[in-house]
Amino acid sequence: MRSRGRPPTQVFGSVQHSTSFLGIEGGKMKPALLVVILGAVIDGRVVRADDPATVVGQEESAPARPRPKRGGGRGQLDDPRFTEDRKWFHFLLDNRMRISRTIEQLPNGVETVTESDDPEVAAGIQKHVAAMHVRLKEGRGIHLRDPLFREVFRHADEIHLTIEDIENGVRVTETSDDPYVASLVQAHAHVVSRFIEHGHDEVRRNHDAPPRSERSQLGRPKEE
Repeated sequence: MRSRGRPPTQVFGSVQHSTSFLGIEGGKMKPALLVVILGAVIDGRVVRADDPATVVGQEESAPARPRPKRGGGRGQLDDPRFTEDRKWFHFLLDNRMRISRTIEQLPNGVETVTESDDPEVAAGIQKHVAAMHVRLKEGRGIHLRDPLFREVFRHADEIHLTIEDIENGVRVTETSDDPYVASLVQAHAHVVSRFIEHGHDEVRRNHDAPPRSERSQLGRPKEE
């Protein structure tokens, strides 16, 4: 008996479909397999093409296993607060025109006041600062692709943070006994102000950590 060659494989997105699997041989379809002709096999299971939860060639609606963040980050997999923290961060960026912020430079750090006349934005500021305080205490970094943020979280146990909720926002005093870490705190405070000034465009940039030779007399970073 002459053996037939293997039917060609068609590729749709990231899923391969063999015409022989679908019961099509020599242009004829096997009736017994009509029930799955509108479906596909993904990870060893049959999924109907009209299933709203799945689109062939795309990710399923259920969240896929996230990749770890670059720069030594833990990634989202073991970070249950990541989505909530990111939500408030983006909310503040989207409402940055309603936010005012001042920085008082101290010999060993900074004191910042971040406020808004909008009650919802003011509450968002307080939520965000409280969440970042928890991350600092736990050493659970965020935005670690940025060299400055990565260095700040690397020295988290050397930073002293005091947060005071005020009527329209928060007052934060952030200091360190180590001059280099104090310079990190100061640089970070100015970058946060630049986030408020320039929004998402600034967030997409990376910011260098100050050299270790510098002490706690950093000026405002130059505009790029």
